[in-house]
Amino acid sequence: MTPRIVRKPLNTYHHGDLRDALVQAALREAELGGPEAVSISALAKKLGVSQPAPYKHFADREALLAAVTAEAFRQFMATLRAAIAKPSKRSKLSRFVHAAVDFGLHRNGIYHLMFATRIIASAPKSSELHGVVIETFGLLLEALEAPAVGFLRERSALKIWAALHGVVMLAEQGLLTGEVAQTSREQLVEEIVEQTKLALAVAIEKAGD
Repeated sequence: MTPRIVRKPLNTYHHGDLRDALVQAALREAELGGPEAVSISALAKKLGVSQPAPYKHFADREALLAAVTAEAFRQFMATLRAAIAKPSKRSKLSRFVHAAVDFGLHRNGIYHLMFATRIIASAPKSSELHGVVIETFGLLLEALEAPAVGFLRERSALKIWAALHGVVMLAEQGLLTGEVAQTSREQLVEEIVEQTKLALAVAIEKAGD
C-alpha cells in the first residue's frame, strides 16, 4: 500500500519563517487599520500557528510593532530612494519631500505606525528600529545636496521633516485643498523646499565668512 503523503497547510510556516511572516502580516493589518489593528493572537490564528508560537520570536506586542515599524521604514526608504534616483527637472529635495508626503497619505495606516505612536521613543538606541530611522534621516541629508557646516544641514533636515509631518497631518484632515490660504498641498511643499534651500545657502555662506 502506497503511504499517504501528508501535506502541510499553505498557511503554516517552517521554523525560521514565522518571524518574517508575522512582520509582513502585521504590516498589512497596520496598513488597513493602523497600529491598533495589530493583534498577536489574531495573527497567529490567521497564519495557522499556535497562540504561543509568535512569542518565540517576539517577547510581546511592542516588540512585534518595533519590528513592523522597522520594516515600514525600510519600505519608506525604498520609495524615497526611487524618487531621488528618478530623472527629473526637480531637485533631489523636491522629489524627496513629494514622495514622503505621498507615502504618508497613500499608506496612512503604517505612516501612523511610524510617526504617530511612541514605538520609536520606546525602542533602545541600539535597536534595529533606531538604525533605520537614522538611515532615513541620512537620506534626507543627502537630498539636501548641501555641505556639512556645523549642524546647519542637520537642523535644516529636521525642520523639513517636521514640516512634512505637519503637511501630511493637515492634508489628511482635508485642510490643504487650496481653500485655506489659497495654497494647495503641492504648492506648500514646493515653498518649503525653496525656502529651506535659500535659508540653508545663506546660513552656509555666512558661516564661511
